[in-house]
Amino acid sequence: MGNESTYMTTKLSIDCMGGDHGPAVTIPAALAFLKHAPTAELVLVGMEEILRAELKKHHAEQHPRLRICPASEVVTMDDPLEIALRRKKDSSMRVALNLLKEGDVKACVSAGNTGALMAISRYVLKTIPGVDRPAICFPLPNQKDKPTYMLDLGANVDCEPDHLRQFALMGSALVSSTDGNPRPTVGLLNVGEEDIKGNDLVKRTAELLRADHAQGLLNFYGNVEGHDIFAGTTDIVVCDGFVGNIVLKASEGLGRFVKQSLTSEFKRSPFSMLGALLSYRALKSFSNRMNPSRYNGASLLGLRGLVFKSHGGADIDGFTWAIRRAFDAANSDVLETISAKFAALQTLPRAQQDDTSASASARASSTPSTDQSGQHIA
Repeated sequence: MGNESTYMTTKLSIDCMGGDHGPAVTIPAALAFLKHAPTAELVLVGMEEILRAELKKHHAEQHPRLRICPASEVVTMDDPLEIALRRKKDSSMRVALNLLKEGDVKACVSAGNTGALMAISRYVLKTIPGVDRPAICFPLPNQKDKPTYMLDLGANVDCEPDHLRQFALMGSALVSSTDGNPRPTVGLLNVGEEDIKGNDLVKRTAELLRADHAQGLLNFYGNVEGHDIFAGTTDIVVCDGFVGNIVLKASEGLGRFVKQSLTSEFKRSPFSMLGALLSYRALKSFSNRMNPSRYNGASLLGLRGLVFKSHGGADIDGFTWAIRRAFDAANSDVLETISAKFAALQTLPRAQQDDTSASASARASSTPSTDQSGQHIA
């Protein structure tokens, strides 16, 4: 064909019906993304009439790098998992993931129900060999003006040491592939830096990560504390989903508090308003740096396919960033790198793997109990 493109394109599927706003956000975000990604193609999944009506508003009915894939159902934000997974088999979320499974696209993006997305993704795509549980990995801002990648952020509330070990390996693979950092540092979130601090889970996990560091499987920095996340002490911070989700929600709440407090103070008097005007450039720069939209787009790591979760309440700019993260991952070797790491882990002698786990358990059991300050408990 004479009009055929001379370059390879990267195709993504978009669950257009998911999230708080649906096509009112996902469609304009898709169009905004395509303006700056000439090698991308998007498959818009959802109720066809609604999608066409939204495209018409933006005069994009005949966009050459967009096509619609119909789906007759929608997974709502409050749907129970049983309904989302077993009954709504023609939901926009399920159809978008099926496209990924069948190889029609290289990544999938959704702002839908997180629990449903994880459950359906795991059912449709399955996990990479060696991965027990997928994890949610999310980038957070730090003082070095680059992301600190944190996982797990809510997919796995109860974890064993080997689960956290797998999270560390997957996070390391993601960052090394997408950020061009061959040896990203991994920190284990704890109540202190010292080895004697923390609960049994953290201590046993630290043993496993030290062993992996010695084998060259990852670059383990050691224990980190909460303030290290935003200081950028390490490239990756690992924790269980219970702790991670609390950290994420607390961070979001603090961000809103700071923004509202600053706005309120600057409106307090004519002098403070003048001060705001004089410092407008610095405030604008700070606002851009801390804008949560820049960090939207969590990776569901450990699946046999690239799935990215946008915040349900994301605006157009935020959802555009989520698509961009999926596109960047699709053009890197994330899945291959994760698979290679776990394949390397499996090649270790079985006795060596058993000895590592046994030494972790022995050290944890022989360590005196401590409280959160590191003081021995009588």
